[in-house]
Amino acid sequence: MNVFSIIFIIISFGSMVGAFIMEGGSPAMLASTSAAIIVFGGTIGAVGLGFSVNKLKNIPAMFKLIFTAKDRDLVEIVTYFKQLSFKTRKEGLLSIEGEITDDLDPFIKKGLQLVVDGVDPQMVKTILEFELESTYDRHKNGAAIFEAAGGFAPTMGIIGTVMGLVMVLSNLADPSVLGEKIASAFIATLYGVGSANLLWLPMASKLKDLNNEEIKEKELVIEAVLLMQEGANPNILAEKLKGFLDKKQIKKFIEMDNGGVA
Repeated sequence: MNVFSIIFIIISFGSMVGAFIMEGGSPAMLASTSAAIIVFGGTIGAVGLGFSVNKLKNIPAMFKLIFTAKDRDLVEIVTYFKQLSFKTRKEGLLSIEGEITDDLDPFIKKGLQLVVDGVDPQMVKTILEFELESTYDRHKNGAAIFEAAGGFAPTMGIIGTVMGLVMVLSNLADPSVLGEKIASAFIATLYGVGSANLLWLPMASKLKDLNNEEIKEKELVIEAVLLMQEGANPNILAEKLKGFLDKKQIKKFIEMDNGGVA
């Protein structure tokens, strides 16, 4: 579980409600079943109409990814391939067959298996890049769904508010409750704008960020597999792979490499 995602959602909604209470409001004043039905039901319907069923089936997986994704350790991957390169230089490419275990990252496992099977380097690159592109498209579609929800929700909120005002203006017999009814009508707009900017759009941004991280990791793995397959010097391999690391990660890699940490 990515605790930080939960914490930031609590901070977002907590700050809004907290500020409202500080100004003398009550949480009960923000509750409206009809507004929730219009905004969330309308948003779900609009998103469902706008995307194919195959893409919509991935929504649960996207939610899971947002709240369970772990940080990717590129330094560990570079170190792993450098050590593996030493092994292949001494014992040959077939020696890594014992390294292909079930607990290995599936993408790395596939790359190593292709090498062991003697697949042509160009074909190895083609196969791995195809999977990389599939990953990119899958995550891009997921982000697009949440972005669409972020676009539809405020509009649904406005629709809900207009419907509420129509009800208010159709019954002006009791002016004493007019202000309260108008305030209730605007709850739908609050739900729409709030859900878009505190949930759907941030989630879309999170998916894009996770996608960029995963693509970068897969590009690193592809480069590492190809370098190892061509028999590159382990130090040269590491130097090339360091191009995928930022300054902090490079420093960590050097410390691990010098300290002999596996």
